[in-house]
Amino acid sequence: MSDTPRRFRSSAIYSGTLRATTHAFLQALGQDDDEIRRPHIGVFHTGGEMSPCNLTLGEQAQHAKTGIYAGGGMPHECPVVSVSDGLSVAHRGMRYSLVSRELIADSVEASTEGHQWDGLFAIGGCDKNLPGLMMGLVRCNVPAVFVHGGAALPGRWQGRDTNVAETYETIGKVLAGEESEARLRALAAACIPTAGACAGQFTANTMGMVGEALGLSPIGSSTVPAVYSQRAPLLRRAAAALMRAVRRGGPCPREIVTRPALENACAVVSATGGSTNAALHIPAIAHEAGIRFTLDDVAAVFARTPLIADLQPGGRFLAHDLHHVGGAGVVLRVLLEAGALHGGALTFTGRTLAEAIADCAPPDGTVVHTTATAGSADGGLTVLHGNLCPDGALLKTAGLETLVFRGPARVFEHEEAAQAAVTGRAYQPGDVLVVRNEGPRGGPGMREMLGITALLYGQGMGTRVALLTDGRFSGATRGLCIGHAGPEAADGGPIAALRDGDMIAIDARPGARRIVVELSDAELAERLAMLPPRGSGVRGGALEKYAALVGPAHLGAVTHSGAPRSAAS
Repeated sequence: MSDTPRRFRSSAIYSGTLRATTHAFLQALGQDDDEIRRPHIGVFHTGGEMSPCNLTLGEQAQHAKTGIYAGGGMPHECPVVSVSDGLSVAHRGMRYSLVSRELIADSVEASTEGHQWDGLFAIGGCDKNLPGLMMGLVRCNVPAVFVHGGAALPGRWQGRDTNVAETYETIGKVLAGEESEARLRALAAACIPTAGACAGQFTANTMGMVGEALGLSPIGSSTVPAVYSQRAPLLRRAAAALMRAVRRGGPCPREIVTRPALENACAVVSATGGSTNAALHIPAIAHEAGIRFTLDDVAAVFARTPLIADLQPGGRFLAHDLHHVGGAGVVLRVLLEAGALHGGALTFTGRTLAEAIADCAPPDGTVVHTTATAGSADGGLTVLHGNLCPDGALLKTAGLETLVFRGPARVFEHEEAAQAAVTGRAYQPGDVLVVRNEGPRGGPGMREMLGITALLYGQGMGTRVALLTDGRFSGATRGLCIGHAGPEAADGGPIAALRDGDMIAIDARPGARRIVVELSDAELAERLAMLPPRGSGVRGGALEKYAALVGPAHLGAVTHSGAPRSAAS
């Protein structure tokens, strides 16, 4: 073994006399001397049997590894933890969902820095593992690519496409006496016929498109269904492009994830009526790049970006429909031609985003529209401010029938209390249901409220009540549901001072975008001053550590301070 260092940083794990045992470990992995001298690539994925979203990811990783080896690299498969939102919804397990995002990012860092990988290939397929993996790639800042593992195909129900969101809402119909248990079971059996992420423009598919808009993912990759055979060559091509970047020494993720790229990511979310969770994850990815990118920065892009894709839950179509008209590249092309995208932003291949989407299809006019026939001029997501939410609160307006609402508060101290009231229909039309103590720190874990919002829609009350929480919502949520209320109750935010009967006024129209409680400044301040200190109340394990470290939602709910660069970065 030579003591001469190689240009790849992985030489630190095998070069020199002191590394003889490490060399032996690599040989025990089945590598010969020539292979040991190759660049070593960490292949991260969240494959496993915790959800259909993750089921095929281990198999997909094998295609990535084949492409890496063919491109002259030595792949190392590195599975990491994942928590399924689908299996943790509406119970205490949801507290671990957002926590898992940080565990994944930390795992990528630990493995990459511990083993000195030269490049990274990441594959995710569920709500929190997509942003968690991207955060890890940006934090480690070696040449990297991210690929969304793809959505499930829709089910067929009564002669039409369906997906799991309809099943959630049908639960509410059963509780309202408008649907039978037998039909609910039949729908549940039909709604997810294959492996893959939930089929609508919910969080997983939203974040898959974010990866493309950021420049971390191949154009067109996010909408290819999980079970389609074309994913195999897609992954091998992505691996080949990664190996070219490794040999060049870049571009690295922090060269790619710049402020213009982050604005591109926000634009694709707004243009597709994507998940409100993106407004939590994009600032967190920015934080890993050393850029302060807040909920207000997200809101500014949302406000200027038209809604051009007709996707569920606010619209009609699903991920596979978008795939068959050209994928996310079609959306990006429309935005670029409308001047709503920074085409000069860099991608992982070394090309600009404009160059990467040059050959993408034009809009079909049904699934994806031109800006001239956009569903709305200002996108599908809105950030509200006011005395009730000084740091902002988030509302998905895509498909929303009314943007103005006023009603008395009905306050619940946690999700379970609200769930019981909604299940028992112990609320009135016109109420503003307030669910507090569910923020990142107060939860802890910032649970999503899909179990409640789907019940409300199933009961026919989705447009007749409003919901406000310092927790969050699923990408499948629709209706007048306002989340991410900040500051959260545990941090002494105004939501902590609300009492039953307080009048809350919501105006999400352009030019207003307000949410206020009709109390004087003096009365609100007096109530807040009377609040006792409140901790998370958890002891031991991941939740205690998370509650002690996590920051506010409007900054991405991150758990480390980082070293932010200039805001102009």
